[in-house]
Amino acid sequence: MHSALKICLVAGARPNFMKVAPLIRELRTHVDDFAYRLVHTGQHYDHEMSGVFFEELEIPPPDFNLNAGGGSHATQTAKIMIEFERVCEEYQPDLVIVVGDVNSTLAAALVAKKLHIAVAHVEAGLRSGDSRMPEEINRLATDAISDYFFVTEESARQNLQAEGKDPSKVHFVGHVMIDNLFYQLEKLKRVDTTRLSTASIKSRGHEYGVLTLHRPANVDDPAVLRRLMGAIGEIARDLPIVFPVHPRTRDQIKKQDIAMSHNLIVTGPLGYLDFLHLWKDARLVLTDSGGVQEETTAIGVPCITLRESTERPVTLTEGSNTLAGSDPDRILAAASRALAGAPRHPGRPRFWDGKAANRIVATLQHELVSQ
Repeated sequence: MHSALKICLVAGARPNFMKVAPLIRELRTHVDDFAYRLVHTGQHYDHEMSGVFFEELEIPPPDFNLNAGGGSHATQTAKIMIEFERVCEEYQPDLVIVVGDVNSTLAAALVAKKLHIAVAHVEAGLRSGDSRMPEEINRLATDAISDYFFVTEESARQNLQAEGKDPSKVHFVGHVMIDNLFYQLEKLKRVDTTRLSTASIKSRGHEYGVLTLHRPANVDDPAVLRRLMGAIGEIARDLPIVFPVHPRTRDQIKKQDIAMSHNLIVTGPLGYLDFLHLWKDARLVLTDSGGVQEETTAIGVPCITLRESTERPVTLTEGSNTLAGSDPDRILAAASRALAGAPRHPGRPRFWDGKAANRIVATLQHELVSQ
């Protein structure tokens, strides 16, 4: 009887936990082969990361909380590395699984490799081509030292191949974020949605759009933020737009005294289920988020991405996403096309079927357990 392979699952930002939740559910069905510990780096430390958040995802509270907090990229990365090294020395994992492209992703991968622990990167190989994005640096550096690469789309596999990665270590498995999306959509069918905070907005019976905005390139430059809010105000004349405001965005709007359209329905940050309940029925979603581009694609909701580049090109070629940057004319033209009832893209990208975590765990069994 072999001993179970010890895994550290590392997450630091809210979307990371949405990605590890399907992995945890799958690993629980293979307790003879795997023992896992969930590590919360504390990169995101707002009140939304409460016990309720983990209950909503149906995963246990983290086994380790590193309490890294904020600070500059260097400060945050350094804090995570110091604390995660202690976790590795205590738990002695055989494998560290990192997800996404945040500072926690890179910090944990660096620590693991220097301790000669294997690293698996879930959502590997994505590239925006924009090295000004801190996430792009995290993606490149993490993939430079990972041992196993789990990719969500064909472009990611091609990127890794071009970078010289061993093809036998690159596995096209689909997307755990979409696993979680389908899981939560099923959950919405079972819960009393009238108790969700977004129920009152939907009960009005009107069509609406949804906006999320948080990236420094959009929020920290007053001219860009003013342009974006002006364009969104124009769209909101014809379609009320619900705007769950990120704290940094709220602070910048106030600091720069930027006027917001009275047709914007402003809320505080929303929990995952609340937000899903809202955007799944929207006529249009405007966002600078990575995950929202993918989730809207998975169920065919028109999405306008307020960025100049995307590391998720499959959402453009096979999905319902349009890249518009911060140019008001491009944003308004894209919104006009979406609201005119342009046909939604049929189907969804390959392997975006809710079974990515199953494929990942099956691959780890083959690569690490059955050898």
